[in-house]
Amino acid sequence: MNDNQYGLKNAYIFTVLVGTILIAPLYFYTIHMKSIYDIENELNLKQKAYQIISKIEQYDMEDEYFEYPRFESYKSGLYLNQSTPIFTLITKSIPNLSDGYHIEEDISYLVIRIKNAKYFNANYLVVQNDFSYISVYRNSLFLLISIFILKFLLSFIFLDRFAKPFKAVNKKLDNFIKDSIHEINTPLSIINVNVDMYNRKFEANKYTNRIKAATKVLSNIYNDMDYLIKHDRVDYQIEKINLSEALEERIDYFTEIALLKDININVDIKNDVKLIINAKQLQILIDNNISNAIKYSYPNSTININLKIKNSGYLLEFIDYGIGIKDTDKLFTRYYREESTTGGFGIGLNIVKSILDQYNITLNIKSELKKGSTFSYIFPEEILSL
Repeated sequence: MNDNQYGLKNAYIFTVLVGTILIAPLYFYTIHMKSIYDIENELNLKQKAYQIISKIEQYDMEDEYFEYPRFESYKSGLYLNQSTPIFTLITKSIPNLSDGYHIEEDISYLVIRIKNAKYFNANYLVVQNDFSYISVYRNSLFLLISIFILKFLLSFIFLDRFAKPFKAVNKKLDNFIKDSIHEINTPLSIINVNVDMYNRKFEANKYTNRIKAATKVLSNIYNDMDYLIKHDRVDYQIEKINLSEALEERIDYFTEIALLKDININVDIKNDVKLIINAKQLQILIDNNISNAIKYSYPNSTININLKIKNSGYLLEFIDYGIGIKDTDKLFTRYYREESTTGGFGIGLNIVKSILDQYNITLNIKSELKKGSTFSYIFPEEILSL
């Protein structure tokens, strides 16, 4: 995960956390705003009702006709009783003529009882309008979204500034690795050549075996560093690779390292399994798994490597009986190491994760402290060559 992704991820998490905390206050805010909306709507209805009453009171019985007040968003009427209108602009029936303010589904209405039926013998004046809380909900939603966006931006800016010193440290570390990598390859090659020449001339012994195993460990670290430096600017071409043969070859390569801890590698590999993948990337995936299995296994233990059919594809398993993993979520973070005493730079599995993402390879991890770990890779159909 690069620095920008780190900032975005944590800003998102912080924003969601704050948003979750704000849900309860926002709920009560919405309830409060609905109450205010009800009060405002009731006042508007009363205002229209008083305008109608005022107009009626100004009417002179000697006038030829009475022009009943009409309003754009309001309807009203004079009623003798619930089923008998004297005059009305309301098209829907009035379910309740009790005095006061009422809300029924999508309408609201105000009922005013007229004393002594003094207005055109009517007992009730009813003023009605369409009613909905949509505007309240829309404003609450807009407020929540605005808070989310503002909080996200502020969090991202703050975390970006907070992370600057760490970015600088990571950059220096990356530069150090890039500078160091070029100084490693030549001494490694010289050591390997001299050990091979010695073994041809004299009988191999435990000391030369240890030197050879150590150079292989360093070579594996070198390969990871080299890939880390070059992968952004190198086009890794895919080709048909025999996975079964590649596994057996890399297991032979790591056997000397495993023997230093008296670890036995058991294999159950299905023959002639082929993938469409880059050879370098496949080697890195295999090497890191075997290397880690050896590194974190107990001495005098066993490592099982299985390649078998799984549904319509293939399953590759690396099983060790070692110290286990404390936190699988952090396992693929660059420079993260479960145990500082085991060595390494904490970049191998970070590289493996990038390769898995590139080829849509699924990884399942099962681990138990002091008992061991199982890394299971399921290859998608699109990279299988059947």
